[in-house]
Parts: sequence; structure tokens; C-alpha cells
Amino acid sequence: MNFRRGRPREEPEINLIPMIDVLLVILIFMMVTTSYAKFSELQINLPQAGGEADVEQAQPINVAVDASEHYAINNQGLSYSGVEALAASLKKAAGDQADPTIVINADAKAPHQSVINVMEAARLAGYGHITFTTQNAPR
Repeated sequence: MNFRRGRPREEPEINLIPMIDVLLVILIFMMVTTSYAKFSELQINLPQAGGEADVEQAQPINVAVDASEHYAINNQGLSYSGVEALAASLKKAAGDQADPTIVINADAKAPHQSVINVMEAARLAGYGHITFTTQNAPR
């Protein structure tokens, strides 16, 4: 049953002209903005400087802490009698180095406080470069 006898059915239209206009505006915008970004055409003469590389490499200070809270600085045992004494031992091991790197080798079962003691001693000695050593887990 066709109740719409007199009217022909209208097919929906997709008008592409506004979409093309928008795409052309975007294309023009992209062309204008990218034409100003030509860094590859700049001729830059970098300044030159002469200098010699640091001949003397700073030796790190190795601090070892085992599971029973025994300390060793550069493989020499040390009896722990406080953070201040540990700081003095670090200064003695550093010698004339201004800011050596402190490498902390702590046992996996060493108490957390023993590592904090070494860090505090380095702070009291005025050393800010601290690093930790680890090992990869066996596969």
C-alpha cells in the first residue's frame, strides 16, 4: 500500500562543497605556517673553543655495607662509631678531591639504616655525588 502517491520520494544528498572549502582553508593554513619554519636554511657558524680534557680522573670512594652492619671504605674495614666518624673516614679517603663520587655497595639484606648512615656521613662531609651498585638477577 502506497499512501504517498503524489509525492516522489526524495533521496538524501551529501553536499561536498562546504567540506571541500574547509579542506582548502586547512591546506592554505598549513602551507602558510610551514613556509616560515625553514631552519635547515640557516647558516650558523658555531663558536670554537680550545681546551684540554681533564687529565686527572676522580677516583670514586667505594663504601661497602654487609648484612651485619660492618662498613668498609675502599676495601679497608672500619668500625662504626657514629655518623661523624664515618664522615671523617670519608674525608680521609677522599684526600684532596673536592667532591668525589661515593659508591655504596650494600648487601641485599643490609639494614636500611646502615645505608642511610653512609648517605648522612657523605652529606656531613659535603659530598653530593652518591651512587649505588646493583647486580642483575640470574636468569
